[in-house]
Amino acid sequence: MPPYKTKIILNPNADKGNAWRLASDLRPIVDEFGGADWAGTVYPTHAVKLAEQAALEGYELIISVGGDGTIHEVINGVMRAPAEKRPRIGVVPMGSGNDFAHSVGMDATPARALRQIFTGKPRRVDLAVLTDEHGRREYIDNTLGIGFNATVTIRAHKLPLFIRGFLVYFVAVVQTIILNHEAARIQFKSDQQNWEDDILMLGICNGAREGGGFMVAPDASNSDGILNYVAISKVSRPMMFRLLPEVMNGTHGRFKPVRLDTLKQAKILSDRPLNIHIDGEIFAGFGTDVRQLDIEIMPGALEVLA
Repeated sequence: MPPYKTKIILNPNADKGNAWRLASDLRPIVDEFGGADWAGTVYPTHAVKLAEQAALEGYELIISVGGDGTIHEVINGVMRAPAEKRPRIGVVPMGSGNDFAHSVGMDATPARALRQIFTGKPRRVDLAVLTDEHGRREYIDNTLGIGFNATVTIRAHKLPLFIRGFLVYFVAVVQTIILNHEAARIQFKSDQQNWEDDILMLGICNGAREGGGFMVAPDASNSDGILNYVAISKVSRPMMFRLLPEVMNGTHGRFKPVRLDTLKQAKILSDRPLNIHIDGEIFAGFGTDVRQLDIEIMPGALEVLA
């Protein structure tokens, strides 16, 4: 296979700054497969700009080296380019969760994942697009979290550097159960069903896993043309602790307060401002006012090497 014209976008701060050290081990592999141009991110959302620019400059492959936030930004940058200029995407997992990399079958070892990209075959994966009532629009590659799981993400970003990997999210989950137990009154309207309920957590999922080990939507696949969702109604704190191991194992759907279903498009309305994460990045947090979301699946929108 001839080498691609390749751009590598590295987030040196991924995995609490560990990615910068690990990336040096990748250079010999890159050179073995024809070389690449490297770029490092220096501020939040920088990867969006770098990826869009690379697409417009005719790069055939963009490799994201970092965590879920980095690949989220890279994909959003690529999707800003005209469809005929969008390159293929590769992802080398160097973050805390690495859930998108897991969903496309990447090896957890960065060097092995990089070889997978250069020797793998392209395949199409779905994305979803979200728009809020203010007109802000972002693409979702893995999960959209509303309420509890978004608050977990906010808390995870504030934990000390020595807490890493899956433990980051586990500690943040426990903190959120104890300190943030507010439900929002949600009106949910999709192409499949309509309901209204007091909801602690709502996840719209293109992939099965988030937080590095929570099987939020165990049946989700990013190549089936549909989104899966999970909604947990208002329950007690002890019940949330009871559900925690079930969500890790993907067996929470057997509990009455849990809804699991699918959709292709949906509108979500809330009686109060929502905490929202997209692929582990904060879309709306404390102090913002987002109460309405429109979500739609985009089947086969992106080509990934894996």
